[in-house]
Amino acid sequence: MDFTAEITKLKEEKRFRRLPLIEARQGPYVKINGKWLLNLSSNDYLGLSEKLSQKEILEEIKDFPIGAGAARLLSGNHLLYQRLEEKLGNLYQKKALVFSSGYHANVGIISALAGRRDVVFADKLVHASIIDGLRLSGATYFRYPHGNIEALADLLKSRRFRYKRAFIITESIFSMDGDKSPLEELIKLKRTYQAFLILDEAHAVGVYGQQGLGLAEEYGLINEIDLLLGTFGKALGGYGAFVIASEEVIDLLINKARSFIFTTALPPFILAVNLKAISLLPDLKEARSQLRKLSSWFRKNLGLSGDTPIVPIVLGDNEKALAASAKLFEAGFFVPAIRPPTVPPGTARLRVSLTSQMSEENLFSFLRLVEK
Repeated sequence: MDFTAEITKLKEEKRFRRLPLIEARQGPYVKINGKWLLNLSSNDYLGLSEKLSQKEILEEIKDFPIGAGAARLLSGNHLLYQRLEEKLGNLYQKKALVFSSGYHANVGIISALAGRRDVVFADKLVHASIIDGLRLSGATYFRYPHGNIEALADLLKSRRFRYKRAFIITESIFSMDGDKSPLEELIKLKRTYQAFLILDEAHAVGVYGQQGLGLAEEYGLINEIDLLLGTFGKALGGYGAFVIASEEVIDLLINKARSFIFTTALPPFILAVNLKAISLLPDLKEARSQLRKLSSWFRKNLGLSGDTPIVPIVLGDNEKALAASAKLFEAGFFVPAIRPPTVPPGTARLRVSLTSQMSEENLFSFLRLVEK
């Protein structure tokens, strides 16, 4: 079986990728090919992946084995899962369920809850894992223009009541554009059209809200979200994902989400990391404030509004994005070019990701280079 033609096409279209080898990490810097670079591609928004003490965590799990050894519905549901889900439940005042990754969660949630008699309305720019979940579900789905509430309202009005159940799916902070979802308007629509609202808070947990619970907490809307998804692998510095929903929904996911049922449980060490991060989350107000101030300053210097740490510099052409990335690498900045299929054709970009470990001083020379 020959795949040469496909690889050749990817190279011709400037879409071929290779894995960068990160030789070392220290604060906001990474070492690649022996060169230290400011890492502007990390989602470790609060720097927790380095701040969490491995020694303390290893002490916590001294009575646990290295691996879980089985799926959670068999013998893999160890005590740290219970502690973590109870902690999450107390914070969000709902039930919680931990998944092995954000991808596992989105694919499993949608395919478990939606079926052939249902309809799903998803923002055009939702994550690939959500799109894959839609395809697996067998439900009819429509992808409305990004952030366009009027278009969504028209779709709901014309299509919703042809189906048994309706779902609206969006991200709170969009992973490639760094803009916010209009949550209040979405909640009004879900009430009007009796829809179930799923909110992916992967890039908002840790960064937004009084306790760092996400954009829904920031707006005082957690109770209005039917299902909220968060991840441990970004601002929380760990690995895995969690779902917040009613007890009924959680019970259904345990019994129907294939990506939950048919995968080995997470190792105790990972659960202990996640539990420590969640315990610290409410006390990280200063880091959140610092990150948002830095993000606002950086965006303002690029002529952009907002305060999210994801800052797109859209160049359009794949080759232009690659060239800009290479130039910045030589100047001491690691900003990989983001190209299709990660973003729509014609919108290749540099996706700058800021963290609370950075300062204005770190970023002055980057801004000067971008201005050129």
